[in-house]
Amino acid sequence: MSWVQQLRANEAICNRAPSAHNTQPWRPEYHADRIVIDVDAARSLPDSDPTGRDLALGIGAFVETCLIVSAELGLSVAAAPGPQLIPAANRYRTPFTIADVEARRVARGPYEPGYVDADVIADLEPGIAHVPARDLAPDLEVADRWMFGTPAVAVELRDWLRLSPRHPRYHLDGLTDRALALSRSEAWALSAALRAYRVTRRLGLAALLAASGRGLLRYDGSVLVLLADGDDRIAAGRRLLRTWLTLARHGLAVHPLSQLLDCPATAARLAERVGGQPLAVFRVGHPLAEPVRSARRM
Repeated sequence: MSWVQQLRANEAICNRAPSAHNTQPWRPEYHADRIVIDVDAARSLPDSDPTGRDLALGIGAFVETCLIVSAELGLSVAAAPGPQLIPAANRYRTPFTIADVEARRVARGPYEPGYVDADVIADLEPGIAHVPARDLAPDLEVADRWMFGTPAVAVELRDWLRLSPRHPRYHLDGLTDRALALSRSEAWALSAALRAYRVTRRLGLAALLAASGRGLLRYDGSVLVLLADGDDRIAAGRRLLRTWLTLARHGLAVHPLSQLLDCPATAARLAERVGGQPLAVFRVGHPLAEPVRSARRM
């Protein structure tokens, strides 16, 4: 079996890579001597991610996951522009394993109070800024209000929510009620509000939903920001995955807060705060409850 066939046989593991709204936007094209990582346009987020920032980060995370999987399988594979995977003289050097890929979780529920230790941050690659969670709490409410109050963005979110096990794609993709740490009643209320968006928006849906997450960052905790290092966002996505896997090895979970970058006003303030171009922002800590395994295409 060729290296391409072996990686194709393990595509389900590679699909454990993270992506915005769990859209899994990659579409690998398998050739005799290479794998070209194409984009599935139907899985992009043109309204909430108009610059393609999150799309590129997700593709980069998928590339890095493929390299980690190939290394454990004993395959000599490298990444090349395209992006694509090509034969290499040696195996990809990485401290991470398939077990790390499988164990990675996003935890969106409450976290224990406490900042990320300095030695943990020192263990990360350069280009990470730390912001106390409380400092971003007001802006998160602004960003949530923008997200739920912008019709195209809210509808795009609605289309990727899987708030009931009866949803036909509940076990394949998107954001489930369990992944969002919602109770049954909370999931029902969110689903009903977004289904009737034209009406509920006029009734103040944006402010109501933003208020529901008001306490998310109002504690002594850590938010980390991935800063741009050049223009290669695929490489940034690879770095983001390595960052999350390193944090997981320290027993820490992450919770992406992309709305802070999607909302123009809060994105500008965050860039000024960290003194650079933020590409990803995420809460980090010890979750009070074990996060669930998110759905993936097989």
